[in-house]
Amino acid sequence: MYAVRGMRKKLSTSNKLLKATAKSHYYMYGACRFSTATARPKRVGTHDGSFHCDEALACFMIRLTKKFYNAQIVRTRDFQVLENLDAVVDVGGVYDPNRDRYDHHQHGFDQVFGHGFTTKLSSAGLLYKHYGAEIIAKELELDVQHPNVYRLFVAVYKNFVEAVDAIDNGIDQYDIDQPPRYINATCLFYRVGRLNLDWVDPDQSFERENEAFRQAMTLAGSEFLESIHFHAKSWLPARSIVMDCLSARYDIDSSGEIIVLTKSCPWKLHIFEVEKELNIDTTIKYVIYQDDRSENWRLQAVAVSLDKFESRKALPLPWRGLEGDKLSAVAGIPGCVFVHMSGFIGANKSYGGALAMARASLKA
Repeated sequence: MYAVRGMRKKLSTSNKLLKATAKSHYYMYGACRFSTATARPKRVGTHDGSFHCDEALACFMIRLTKKFYNAQIVRTRDFQVLENLDAVVDVGGVYDPNRDRYDHHQHGFDQVFGHGFTTKLSSAGLLYKHYGAEIIAKELELDVQHPNVYRLFVAVYKNFVEAVDAIDNGIDQYDIDQPPRYINATCLFYRVGRLNLDWVDPDQSFERENEAFRQAMTLAGSEFLESIHFHAKSWLPARSIVMDCLSARYDIDSSGEIIVLTKSCPWKLHIFEVEKELNIDTTIKYVIYQDDRSENWRLQAVAVSLDKFESRKALPLPWRGLEGDKLSAVAGIPGCVFVHMSGFIGANKSYGGALAMARASLKA
């Protein structure tokens, strides 16, 4: 898997000693398979020294592609070595996908992912932009033209890759009183950074450095694949449920501001995007769903945005903090169970009762 800049070093393979060439200043080690066959494995370069999340993830991703499957990684800043490699990421000062050069540090670089995103790409984003759909299709055993591949391609970028791009490029997540520019749900960038050798570690050798980089690739790559599978197995089905329920909203109430989930799911991840996609002008105020444990029916006020606690229209103030018969008496609706002190959620013993609470809240 690996090649790395360093001093000449003897390696043992099948009781034979192999020497690295002093001229190219790198040697093979670790999981590499040595072969005398004429078809050599592809080699992908990145820089040596301190590493970041973007090139660790980029190196992991490129080795999943058909073109560079299980390629050897060459860590060096020697431009003569880099020039002769099959692909180069995060070093070299060149972005040229036709030559598989994916650096983002050069003057004038302004590549973004597209699809409505404006964050400047890192080496991870560049690799994902060109190979992400292929990787997703392969991982999920789908045709790359399958519509779910495109939807997951965008979702995984938004919820996983974009934060890597933004942090590597030093882009703040927030402006005052503005929604976040990107989602940082993993803090992966910082966890990868902590894998770099500590300055007090007496062993600062290339071997130790590259073992740490291997760990960084494994960490970033495993979470990248977890993100793909989460979005395919959980995120996408939930989105379909929310889409169907929003489309049927006028069957629930003539206002179009109440939806009922046919199955309990993480609807908050989708409602804002689906509203925009369906061009819904009158936004949803309440979501009703059955509690799987208690079998009560809950009604939840939709927040003003995914990252805010404030509700678009909280449940009525006189109801808040009340429970049971007292709440039913104040609301004039039988079967009430509770309403939270902040008014963002409540419950009723029946579907009809929960719907009545939602309709009364709209008029309050």
